[in-house]
Amino acid sequence: MFRSTTAPLLATTRVMGLTAGAFYTAGGFAALAVILCADFPQRGPRDVLLLLAAGALVGGALLLAVGRYLPRGAFHGVVGLGTVLITLAVPLCPTAATALAVTTVYAFVALDVVFFFGWLQGSAHLAALFAAAWWALHDRPEVTAGVGIALAVVCTVVTTVVGLLVRVASNANHDALTGLLNRRGFDRALDTALTGHRGEPLAAVLLDVDHFKTVNDRRGHAAGDHLLQTLARELQGELPEGAVLARYGGDEFALLLPGHSGTRALEVVERARRSCTAQLSAGIAELLPGQAAADLLRHADAALYGAKTAGRGRSRLHDDASVELARELAVAIGAGHVRAWFQPIVSPSTGDVVGVEALARWVHPDREIVSPAEFVPVAETTGLIFDMGLAVLADACRGAREVSDAWGRDLLLTVNVSGRELTSENYPQRVLEIVRASGWSADLLVVEVTESLLDGSSGQALAALEDLRAHGVSVAIDDFGTGYSAFSRLDTLPADYLKLDNVFMADITSSPRRAGMLQALISLAHTLGLQVVAEGVETREQADLVVGMGGTLAQGWLFGRPVPPADLAAAPPDPVGPAEEWLAALDAPR
Repeated sequence: MFRSTTAPLLATTRVMGLTAGAFYTAGGFAALAVILCADFPQRGPRDVLLLLAAGALVGGALLLAVGRYLPRGAFHGVVGLGTVLITLAVPLCPTAATALAVTTVYAFVALDVVFFFGWLQGSAHLAALFAAAWWALHDRPEVTAGVGIALAVVCTVVTTVVGLLVRVASNANHDALTGLLNRRGFDRALDTALTGHRGEPLAAVLLDVDHFKTVNDRRGHAAGDHLLQTLARELQGELPEGAVLARYGGDEFALLLPGHSGTRALEVVERARRSCTAQLSAGIAELLPGQAAADLLRHADAALYGAKTAGRGRSRLHDDASVELARELAVAIGAGHVRAWFQPIVSPSTGDVVGVEALARWVHPDREIVSPAEFVPVAETTGLIFDMGLAVLADACRGAREVSDAWGRDLLLTVNVSGRELTSENYPQRVLEIVRASGWSADLLVVEVTESLLDGSSGQALAALEDLRAHGVSVAIDDFGTGYSAFSRLDTLPADYLKLDNVFMADITSSPRRAGMLQALISLAHTLGLQVVAEGVETREQADLVVGMGGTLAQGWLFGRPVPPADLAAAPPDPVGPAEEWLAALDAPR
């Protein structure tokens, strides 16, 4: 009757627990209604019915509470017990009318059957149900054969229609050719796995049939379809319990392996590939801390591409080093081992330190200092950038407070912010909470965003920057000079500072054209009320050139490399001269 012999995808254990719990509860209340409204010649049957009704209500409450944790096979017992309870209750009813009223509760069991189980298993349950109903009513002469047949027909039609509708809905998530989940079903399964994820390993795999086009071209599409069906069966036979296999599209399969690290998933995939009649290539990725579903599948796809370009017929695990580094980075962030170091920002005319840029530094117990070029991209791709950014901001505010107190004067603090942070929920409020908690002034904080980010930024990112500026925080365009579009938008971007990229500064003393560009930028910035920070100043000649063109701020190894805040606090500079005038400008209207 139904094409599928398996349970619908909609019937997850959570849904099964809630549905069975609701039906048990409804059946218990139906039995109570019979007891309260019927006259019992003897007390015994009434007391037994009360006991059965109470059992149904307790069972319903338990299923609603913990039914989702039951294994799928346990619901055969749940449905069978429901049939038994109704069958025991019917003969205890004092009249034929009340007995027929109770038999209507069999419909709840029948609906469970078609919703929970495949057609073969469901047919067995329905046969047992009809046999039980006949036994429960057979000694009541008032209930004629016609009444029994009518009840059976109604129950059958209702359950058949419901079963068909359930399977139509479920088939939207299944592939008609292989019977596996399709892309939509797999994506839903992955989203469900990530929603309940608690840090346990999880791996995703993409498998592609090598030279599948050749099969279709030489032997026809029917042969190609047959091969896909065969591979689906072979792969299923080699997968561990809990694995989710899908036909992801065309000749590509997708596999989800809960509880498996990347290395364990590689072993599973290699075993499965060897069992298949056709050659497969596979890409495997392990879920990293904070990673989204799209990132996980993108990594698996990159690994699959690597396997194919390396010669096909092999499996590749996505970047083992990055996976391990992400794990270590997550621990380091939680332990406070990713700290903010400070590089001075100076007035190049005097060399006075007027501010500091906070740069993330990770001191690894085994590797000493890990390069930001190594761990920052990992933080970005895994989503750890959110926690790391806020942790570095909090540490930077504490460090700036330490330096400011030691030197006895205010300093500007600049902190780098990624686009992913800006578009995260309530980012401005979280920044302001950290600033207030540290005792640092929002008027002395600058968030740095790259030119490319502002060029392609979303409305949400721009709104976050405007929100921060409304609370006194300034905005700097970092790495200015490496993009191409922000120049025409300087009058509209929510920015207060331009930080000229060090690549732009490298040839400033040897290239008249670059020098002319620098002069034009500084003049334009002053006209627009923007401060310019020349990054990458490494020689006195570069510094003098910046000063001669009217540049007021500079940063680079000539003035100091990044150091821990405590080191900077322990070496106070000479009393401030002209830089005081620049800091006073912070209070001027924007």
